[in-house]
Amino acid sequence: MARTRSTTNRWRYINPAYYLKRPKRLALLFIVFVCASLFFWDRHTLVAEHQEEVSKLNEEVIRLQNTLEELKINNGVSGGKTNPSKLSDVTKKKDVLDDPINIQRRERVKDAMIHAWSSYEKYAWGHDELQPQTKNGVDSFGGLGATLIDSLDTLYIMGLDEQFQRAREWVASSLDFNKNYDASVFETTIRVVGGLLSAYDLSGDRVFLEKAKDIADRLLPAWDTPSGIPRNIINLAHGNAHNPSWTGGESILADSATEQLEFIALSQRTGDPKYQQKVENVILQLNKTFPADGLLPIYINPDTGATSYSTITFGAMGDSFYEYLLKVWIQGNRTATVKHYREMWETSMKGLQSLVRKTTPSSFTYLCEKTGSAIKDKMDELACFAPGMIALGASGSGPDDSQKFLSLAEELAWTCYNFYQSTPTKLAGENYFFNPGQDMSVGTSWNILRPETVESLFYLWRLTGNKTYQEWGWNIFEAFEKNSHVEGGYVGLKDVNTGVKDNMMQSFFLAETLKYFYLLYSPSSVIPLDEWVFNTEAHPLKIVTRHGQVQNFGGSDKHKKPVDRSRGRKVGRFVDD
Repeated sequence: MARTRSTTNRWRYINPAYYLKRPKRLALLFIVFVCASLFFWDRHTLVAEHQEEVSKLNEEVIRLQNTLEELKINNGVSGGKTNPSKLSDVTKKKDVLDDPINIQRRERVKDAMIHAWSSYEKYAWGHDELQPQTKNGVDSFGGLGATLIDSLDTLYIMGLDEQFQRAREWVASSLDFNKNYDASVFETTIRVVGGLLSAYDLSGDRVFLEKAKDIADRLLPAWDTPSGIPRNIINLAHGNAHNPSWTGGESILADSATEQLEFIALSQRTGDPKYQQKVENVILQLNKTFPADGLLPIYINPDTGATSYSTITFGAMGDSFYEYLLKVWIQGNRTATVKHYREMWETSMKGLQSLVRKTTPSSFTYLCEKTGSAIKDKMDELACFAPGMIALGASGSGPDDSQKFLSLAEELAWTCYNFYQSTPTKLAGENYFFNPGQDMSVGTSWNILRPETVESLFYLWRLTGNKTYQEWGWNIFEAFEKNSHVEGGYVGLKDVNTGVKDNMMQSFFLAETLKYFYLLYSPSSVIPLDEWVFNTEAHPLKIVTRHGQVQNFGGSDKHKKPVDRSRGRKVGRFVDD
């Protein structure tokens, strides 16, 4: 009986009625509850503050480690007795901290590259391009291994060393240019010559330089015309050059004046001036009759050097001529020797401003096209390289012009981003038309994995530090992943409105699109823009200061070799012997 009563008495303390009849005990219970709450809350706050302090201390440790690393490199104690005056390293200025979100996104891009490359390696090895849907290779460029060569520097920059070495072995043992094939001088130069030279500049492996010289020698006869303006197609085995029938025998502006970076670099690396002389003569010829607005029609007569009545555009067949005017100036390290390139570019930028229009009602800025005095309110996605080019060139102007250029670049980039955002798939069509009151509408509605908008976002992020461009880029990357990723690689879309897929993984997707995505989320010390210049296929080439003659950048008895990367560096270093 007593045990039963004792148990009952204990249970009464959890009955609310017990405390309502005893207000002093209720108050005491409330005080105990408040004190306990304050105690546990204070412990939680202390733990959170402690974690925050630990995080700050970890960041400070990383900063000090990075500072120590830089001091070691600068003092030549890293890796032995390296002479810092001879050191050239695409990661020599290591960023203090790498944003965790950027690290995550960079890895996602690398995963995309691994998927694209592995698919090519599995289904199309040695062929020019992969057809992912049918899982077979096709030779779009005469069987030169275009995707493989286009991918070399991307693999190297991303630290995919095993894949790079397998590709290198194929270049050394299987790449053969002696083919009875009529090749595009332009495409072969920007993809193959540019890809091989970039691989050489990054790795120091002379097999790439020797192959670049081989293919360039086969292209050179294209410049043997009365004016020096090259014909755009050449047989790689026999050296017979001609122009496409659909141009009426004329040479194309972009195809004829977008070889300067590669051939100048080749002369610098080999010490042989013939490559540079051929391509620089083209610019000298064009400069003789360069118009006041700096805008050239897309067709040129290779016999007389005169331009023909045709379209003026920053899109297809015109685009990279203007790009290379700026970039040859940068490649020569902005000296007086290359000043005329900059002057021609600035003249062209005045002409570009005459093509700037705005839509209604949203005031999107775009670049129209012109034939004679007739204006066409059309802009290619290809012309979306222009925001990046303009931003890159802004640094060489005075303060007022620099800000004006940068503002125009940002406005055009917003338009190009909306080329993507305005479609159901969030991928851009090939070109857009602009009509009063309707802003923009897709013209040709396919998407073939082009890089130009991402390229401009990369430059704008590098030059302004504005992370908005990284966010825009990520939205575009996610759209590619959603719409273009298939089991056998990546494909374009036949129609950005319906999402119907095509069956081609363009080589420039690996060379340009994925590289620019990767660099968009990499520290700015990876391929720094004061040491490297990108060709129009996104192949980085080392900047070499020019002083009026061809400098021997890497001749037969003094060439570059890679420094040991055993400390985990994922982008190469090279020094002089």
